[in-house]
Amino acid sequence: MQRDMFWRFLLVVAEIALITYLDYQFAGSYYSLDVFYCLPVIQAARIGAIRAMRRSDTQTSTLVGVISAVAWSVAEAAVVWPAYPLGAFAMNIFTRSVTFTVLGRVVTRLWKEREYSRKDTLTNLANRLEFTERFETEQLRSERSGSPYSLLFIDIDQFKMLNDSLGHHVGDEALKAVSLILKSNSRNVDTVARLGGDEFVLLFPETDEYICGILLNRIKAVSEKKFQAEGWSISLSIGHVTATGREKSVEEALHQADENMYSMKRDKQ
Repeated sequence: MQRDMFWRFLLVVAEIALITYLDYQFAGSYYSLDVFYCLPVIQAARIGAIRAMRRSDTQTSTLVGVISAVAWSVAEAAVVWPAYPLGAFAMNIFTRSVTFTVLGRVVTRLWKEREYSRKDTLTNLANRLEFTERFETEQLRSERSGSPYSLLFIDIDQFKMLNDSLGHHVGDEALKAVSLILKSNSRNVDTVARLGGDEFVLLFPETDEYICGILLNRIKAVSEKKFQAEGWSISLSIGHVTATGREKSVEEALHQADENMYSMKRDKQ
């Protein structure tokens, strides 16, 4: 992840260098490329939003904004140097740096708000909105291909007792642990979501009932081992449903998986 961000940052810097070179080449003509300096700032704001997540903002967009301001001012001054006034040179760097910094922070905030309107804030999993959109997309794909998809509906048994006995901070840790287990035992194409409280759902594209059962048992085995290691008196109840195309709405699929889950709960008792 860090290496990927490093290369993205280098590409942004290379873009600034290219824009500066072209800006210098077209200086004195009727053409202006100055507005293109906004592009690397916007890209850096996107990188900053990815890295910051819901923690503090990084300074990526600010740094790129200052670099862009300096590069723009240097290209502008180089055309008539040394006749270009140093006061104007310094003022241009300052005002452009401020402008790009404000632009970067606004875009970073917009990216973060867009990202986290679709994420669960505690676990960083998809929320109900994102899950519903991905479910509908998978239904369309399944309808075209004829391949089934499967759904797991997961509830944490004795979660309220864990919260009451050990505190909500332990309950939060348990939710994060379940989230990690679900993510670790799913593919990149799968959707793992927290619907709220102690309810989770997994969407497995191109997965029939047999494979779904294997995945279900794997998740239960891994979770039981984790809960025992932590000393938590909780377990997972998991209901599942397999369908093809749009034969079930998202509400119907969730309801059926929920019913299957409660059947499992009754079998435990």
